[in-house]
Amino acid sequence: MKKVFKLEDLDCANCAAKMERAINKIDGVQAASVSFMAQRLSVEADEARFEEIMDQIVHTCKRVEPDCRIVR
Repeated sequence: MKKVFKLEDLDCANCAAKMERAINKIDGVQAASVSFMAQRLSVEADEARFEEIMDQIVHTCKRVEPDCRIVR
């Protein structure tokens, strides 16, 4: 399953790159990309575990950029 989410308060391109690398390491994520310019997160992950994976993604993003919020 592939979904695109809006990001709010993503402050720098370096943080976006760190978030993308960290998200791609999460078990069940097939592909993920974070666009700083578009303020978007694109995630392709296992459909059966998608909500569980999204919870892990939110936690990971908060560690990298505490002010950033994923609009679901």
